Amino acid sequence: MPIPPYVAALRSRVGHDLLWLPGVTAVVLDESGERVLLGRRVDSGRWALISGILDPGEEPAVGVVREVREETGVDVVVEALAGVSVTDPISYPNGDVSQYLDLCFVCRPVDAVAAARAHVADDESLEVGWFAWEDVPDDLEETSAGRLRLGAEIVLRPDAGPAFVTGAASD
Repeated sequence: MPIPPYVAALRSRVGHDLLWLPGVTAVVLDESGERVLLGRRVDSGRWALISGILDPGEEPAVGVVREVREETGVDVVVEALAGVSVTDPISYPNGDVSQYLDLCFVCRPVDAVAAARAHVADDESLEVGWFAWEDVPDDLEETSAGRLRLGAEIVLRPDAGPAFVTGAASD
């Protein structure tokens, strides 16, 4: 997966040291709310919710819409904030270390017919697909599994509001 230019510029100054970055994740549900859109990641080969890093100054809801379009070709609207959390530090094969503040949003496609034609639209996914809740692949990324639960909670109990993790992040 390509490194965004502004992250590459930061890396030229800080090397492989820990970078704190804002990220977004989309729990994209079909029009019936019975299926979720997932992508099989190039870096791990595992299925995951659609996610990415925000560009400098980019509003999170705008960023999540951009990420879904870039990765799957599906245009979405944001319906709700499902949760705010912090990942554990992630070490990449090149030695870079990053940690993410993640904002997880529940989204719906703008056009159900077009959404049915979801496809790999960049070099970050091996495949994309719609899955019924009971058919979500076993090899779902752990972070996606937790965020998927947050999205389901918002769908089932919209009055509950977003979840905010209140425990300390791992070192």
